[in-house]
Amino acid sequence: MNDLPPEPGDVDLIQRMGTGDTEAFTLFQRRHIGIIYSTAHRILNNDTDAEDVSQEVLFMLWEKSPMYDIERGKPVTWIATMTRNKAIDRLRSLQRRSRLQDEVRLENPGSVDARTPAQSLHASEKNELVRSAVMKLNPDQREVIEMLYFSGLSQQEISDRIHKPLSTVKARIHRGMVRLRKIVGPGI
Repeated sequence: MNDLPPEPGDVDLIQRMGTGDTEAFTLFQRRHIGIIYSTAHRILNNDTDAEDVSQEVLFMLWEKSPMYDIERGKPVTWIATMTRNKAIDRLRSLQRRSRLQDEVRLENPGSVDARTPAQSLHASEKNELVRSAVMKLNPDQREVIEMLYFSGLSQQEISDRIHKPLSTVKARIHRGMVRLRKIVGPGI
């Protein structure tokens, strides 16, 4: 006869996690790390990126556990959806960074020395103008613009980091870009 208490269900673990129960989180993590990692790896096809996304998803699960609603889906569906979205965000971010690097390589095929002194001066002045314009944005707009264009984060990653809805992040980016265009001109 087995005298061990039955294993708690996922919903119970999520509810306990929502109250700060680290033991429940540890059990939940052990139970589901395989599906989290394999989902991320299937999308990213890279061990390191899949591990990073898995860690981010675990952190999100801990943070969002108080908001879990059984009516909106089973725990495994919630986990898989969160992992899929985070992995796609990472993939898009990596693709954006790659495109930016390609653009820089096309603009400067050799080294910075391939530019004439006049071209280097013009590029430097333009960069300084953009930096100065970004500093004139209000703090909320500046924060999301810097995260998007200078840190290479996706809009969803920004939303997660600053704990604001995605719609708020998009609106701040849009208003910030409109203001930058007014300050710098249409060339940005």
